[in-house]
Amino acid sequence: MNKPLGLLFAVVSMLLLLACAISIDYNGWLAAGFGLVALVFIGFGFSLKARMARSGS
Repeated sequence: MNKPLGLLFAVVSMLLLLACAISIDYNGWLAAGFGLVALVFIGFGFSLKARMARSGS
């Protein structure tokens, strides 16, 4: 994975986790939703990294 794409995934993941942490105070379901979206997004980043490494890009 190239550096700008890695940075994008890192920043967006941190923003999603920050939104999850902030929303804990307001609504538990919203916090769970943000946590689930963050988990899926991080997993997608790992799978994209593996696919890019396997294809040689």
